[in-house]
Amino acid sequence: MTTHILLIDDHSLFRAGLRMMLTSAISEIQLREVASLAEAMQGARHAMPPQLILLDVQLPGINGLDGMTLLQRQWPTCPVVVLSADASTDTQRMALQRGAVQVLSKAAPAGAILEAILSVLRAPAVMATPARVNGDHAPRLTARQCEVLDLVCQGLSNKLIGRQLHLSENTVRGHVQALLATLQVSSRAEAAFVARSRGLVG
Repeated sequence: MTTHILLIDDHSLFRAGLRMMLTSAISEIQLREVASLAEAMQGARHAMPPQLILLDVQLPGINGLDGMTLLQRQWPTCPVVVLSADASTDTQRMALQRGAVQVLSKAAPAGAILEAILSVLRAPAVMATPARVNGDHAPRLTARQCEVLDLVCQGLSNKLIGRQLHLSENTVRGHVQALLATLQVSSRAEAAFVARSRGLVG
């Protein structure tokens, strides 16, 4: 079965390196490479729907963070992994709030980047549309955010959540901040209460 991946990055050398890494790790892969969001949208009608989108932040025209809405509208069930040279907490938080399932630094070891990408491909698809839960609209959460929320409700710290999900503590912190914003609460305790009251966790 062919794995279809869309890579949006305007650095040709980085695309070439990532292509070599992915083609060596995935036996059947169709990697579509574009340098901008406009190019990705232009070819959307004629290309196979991707199973994963790898997205840079700094792009010509619309940047990656602002363009995530366009990508989610075009491919609502496709997970987005942000790959950026900007590994700041603000960038991670904004990307996760806008629906990214992972935020990876381009400076990370190649093996770590590859393992993170493969783990997303193995994971369940994200929730495509909001569902109604107990009469309320459930917030749109990614599969990874649901995992983090469940562990937050169990009282685990960011460090312990990171160990269990094989994520860095900074990435977990970004997910937690995104969850607080999505649930419109200011603390982990409030998030746990809202999640349980809306049936978002078991």
